[in-house]
Amino acid sequence: MATTITSVDAILVDLPTIRAHQLAMATMQQQTLVIVRLRASDGIEGIGEATTIGGLSYGEESPEGIKLAIDTYLAPALIGQDATNVHGAMARLNKVARGNRFAKSALETALLDAQGKRLGVPLATLLGGAVRDALPVLWTLASGDTARDIEEAERLLAERRHDTFKLKIGRRAVRDDVAHVAAIKRALGDRARVTVDVNQAWNEADGANGIAMLEAAGIDLIEQPIARENRVGLARLAARFVVPIMADEAVTGPEDAMELARLGAADVFALKIAKSGGIFGMLRTAAVGDAAGIALYGGTMLEGSVGTIAAAHGFCTLPQLAWGTELFGPLLLKDDVVLERPAYRDFALRLPDGPGLGLALDEDKLAHYRRDCA
Repeated sequence: MATTITSVDAILVDLPTIRAHQLAMATMQQQTLVIVRLRASDGIEGIGEATTIGGLSYGEESPEGIKLAIDTYLAPALIGQDATNVHGAMARLNKVARGNRFAKSALETALLDAQGKRLGVPLATLLGGAVRDALPVLWTLASGDTARDIEEAERLLAERRHDTFKLKIGRRAVRDDVAHVAAIKRALGDRARVTVDVNQAWNEADGANGIAMLEAAGIDLIEQPIARENRVGLARLAARFVVPIMADEAVTGPEDAMELARLGAADVFALKIAKSGGIFGMLRTAAVGDAAGIALYGGTMLEGSVGTIAAAHGFCTLPQLAWGTELFGPLLLKDDVVLERPAYRDFALRLPDGPGLGLALDEDKLAHYRRDCA
């Protein structure tokens, strides 16, 4: 008798952050997670997560929209389907709904988590096996205050928690942003990598000016300096400078990856399971980049522990991951909804070794932070 999906629940969870987190398009005071619980007829439950940045300021999906899409369209399409056939279930969802990558990613994670528990193996094993059990993780310095950012970086270096730091820029004048970043790089010197994320805030002319100054300051990587639609402009910038240019918002799936590779529009791809529609979509995108000689980087949507560890299982299976990851989302949150939060030490995130994701929900915390019970 086939094991079928019996229920799917999507729960909005609002968690406070440890500090205000400034980006080019928003300032975050809290993070909203969509926690998915998928149950099957054999009694096994899988969990997943969908998370965006700043509501709708990052892209087309919001937490509220993700829940609505799951409740109204995606969950009904899954009820009664074979819970052990992840590809079959996802193919059905792709017929029911176009796009909605974040929602689909959470559901795919839940299906994989349940299947891993069913078979008694880690999720990475279902993907072919991990080639590393830990992932280098950077930290974003996002207070906007130069002295505070330097102090924070020095402390995290001393604690051996992070040795790569990213600065979110694009809110201020180009020269002011560059001065802020350059001062931090001078203070840290060769002890740490320093990268910047512009989040599409510059036009091409500002990008050329800003990148020239950042390159002279010794910055290691420039992320998405101009609008994602301006692929030809991104190619011009990538050809003009030695400092690597990374595509993030510009690459959502393998089709984008193919076009960016053809144009020579990026030196590095930021991979995210949410924007790829799930782990398998991310792996397809990574394969295109790898084949084209484009370096890979494990990105984040500032997920909580469930989404972060799902991404970690996927990233741990990649043959090449030259730029490490930014899977620091749980560290930005004051609290979480899992019993045991991810382990970070020696500049890396450790992969859990339990079945599925290797995580369990904390029912008391979930009840406390869920929006419909606030």
